[in-house]
Amino acid sequence: MKKVTVNENCFGCGYCASVCEKYFEIQDDGYSHAIKEEIEEEDIKDVQSAASGCPAGAIEISEVNESNEKAA
Repeated sequence: MKKVTVNENCFGCGYCASVCEKYFEIQDDGYSHAIKEEIEEEDIKDVQSAASGCPAGAIEISEVNESNEKAA
């Protein structure tokens, strides 16, 4: 399973939300937030496009296996 997060480098340009609104939105604080962290297989390319186009490099995609998730 892949998971997406937005780190503290975000400066709220909105690129990710415009490319992939299913996973990102600019919230009241002016910054982007991942509104859905677990990436569905059919959406991985859209999320990767948002991450690669982020001018702040604020989007992180990580691989999470189920045993690590349950232990956390």
